[in-house]
This record gives sequence, structure tokens and C-alpha cells, in this order.
Amino acid sequence: MKNIILTGDRPTGQLHLGHYVGSLRNRVLMQQDPDNNLFIMIADMQALTDNAKNPEKVSSNVLQVALDYLAIGLDPKRSTLFIQSQIPELAELTMYYLNLVSVGRVRRNPTVKSEIQQKNFGESVPAGFFIYPVSQASDITAFKANLVPVGEDQKPMLEQTQEIVQSFNHTYGEILVEPKGVFPEKGQGRLPGIDGNGKMSKSLGNGIYLADSADILAKKVMSMYTDPNHIHVEDPGQVEGNMVFTYLDVFGTDKEKIAELKEHYRRGGLGDVKIKRYLIDVLEAEFGPIRARREEYAKDPNAIMQMLKEGSEQARAVAAETLAEVKQAMGINYFA
Repeated sequence: MKNIILTGDRPTGQLHLGHYVGSLRNRVLMQQDPDNNLFIMIADMQALTDNAKNPEKVSSNVLQVALDYLAIGLDPKRSTLFIQSQIPELAELTMYYLNLVSVGRVRRNPTVKSEIQQKNFGESVPAGFFIYPVSQASDITAFKANLVPVGEDQKPMLEQTQEIVQSFNHTYGEILVEPKGVFPEKGQGRLPGIDGNGKMSKSLGNGIYLADSADILAKKVMSMYTDPNHIHVEDPGQVEGNMVFTYLDVFGTDKEKIAELKEHYRRGGLGDVKIKRYLIDVLEAEFGPIRARREEYAKDPNAIMQMLKEGSEQARAVAAETLAEVKQAMGINYFA
């Protein structure tokens, strides 16, 4: 049997190198395996849970995310690319699942708790944001996904889905598929921002984007956090915590040269500008072709939206089958 894999992104901005390292390039590899059936969702409904008063931020970025998908090599002939809000069955499933989850259980979800704190909601947390782990369970189960690629920080969300599946199947019969998480290898999957602060993030403004021009990419690399004590070229420098070397470890292919640069930097005599210029060359080699493909796809936005429309129709047909099974199991398919 094929693996069914569900993954996706919130369309709150263009995708950056952190997304690429954490999930995008792995999706392309998964897509190449004939035993995998990928559903890739642009999660606009989830994005609206904390952007309801600024919907244009979400709607305008649907196309941008789709362009990023196509540019990195996701193929709509091999993966189903779709928009979450165009699958109304997901909202109906969420309503049924909400009756299987207590308010206390959602409140204890570590991911929900930390994100509420990060966004400074206080007591004004939108109800839709509060219950979005249940919405995620609908997304996963609607396509009967057995594998869900997630970061370690999203593990509590997946556990909540597993609990919902267990509760539903115990109550109504074995209908839903319990998913397993696919986690990044230790030390992989999270790219720090160019400022050295935590992870690369749209909200922190510390990212390099797939759509960035060559000039913008170069400027961002030249502004990267290195070693603040490496003031003069002849000074010994620290490699650990130096974002240029962190990025070279992730994207550089000439590991022998990178090792030599590290040794030279540590003993002194190697300036930050030189290693930054080398990193620019490394990143351009990988992302220059991606940028060129993105610019080509961007010439015909109507074709991109048509592709998403067709993918959403395909996804909806699958979700509708699952919903029909759920309603039959619950005994509420009154007119079937």
C-alpha cells in the first residue's frame, strides 16, 4: 500500500530557506518515491485564525506559496497541491471532532500554550486559534494520511490528532487512520535566522527568501551575524554560533574546503567578508536556478491558480469520501 502524506504551509508570506531546509526539499524527495502519495496544503484557514482582521495578508500570499512550491520542484502531476479553504468537508469534520475533545485538553497542548504566549493574546485568544489542533486533525484524517512530516515543536499537535482518531474509532468504529510523525534527524530541520536569533522566521524578519533577488541575498549574507570579537582579520575567530559557518555546514557541498576555512578562521588571518562572499556563491549555486524557475512561473499567475483549483477539486473528492464514511459511522447520513 502507498503511504499517504499530508504536509503544508500557512500563506502568511513567501517561504524562506528555513522552510526549504525543514520541509520543502524533503517533500521533493518524497514525491520521487512511487510508494508515496503527497497532499500538500496551503493552509489559509489556519492562517486566518490569527489574521482574521487582515485577510489580504493571507489571500495575497496563496499565489506566492504556490510559486515557491513549483520553483523548488513540487510537481502537481505527482503531488496534490490544494487550498485548505476550498475543502468545506474539513470544517465539517472539525465540528464533529470538537465534541471528542475537552477545553482542558486543548488548553494543556504545549504548542498552543507557547504560541498563545508568543503572540501575546492574553485572554483575547481567538477561538479559532485555540482549537486549531482539532482543525489539523481534520486536515490529516480527511485524506487518511498515515505519515505527517513535522518538527519536534509540532509533536503535541500530532499527539492530539492521534487521540482524536483513537476516540473516534473507539466510539464509532475503525474508520480513521492514525498517523505517525516523520521527524527531522537530530540537528537537522531548523535553520537559525541570519541574526543568530533562534529559528528563521517571517515574523522576526531574519530570513532569506526563495524569491529574494541575487542582490538582496548578497546584502543579507553580508549582514549575517558572525563573531563579534573577530574585529580584525588577524584575530582568531569563533566558528560555533557563527551564522556564516552554520549556513556553510547546511548548504556547502565542498566539506573539505569548509573544514579548511574553519581552521583558518579559528587561528586568525581570515576575514568575515571573504567567508561571506564564499557563502554567497554557495547559496547562489543552489537557489539561483530556483529563483529563475520562480520568475518564469510568475509570468502566468492565472495558470498557477488554475492548477490550485484543479488540485483542490481532487483533494475535495478524497475528503468527501472520508466525510461520508464518518457520517455513516456516526449515524447521521440521513438521506443516503
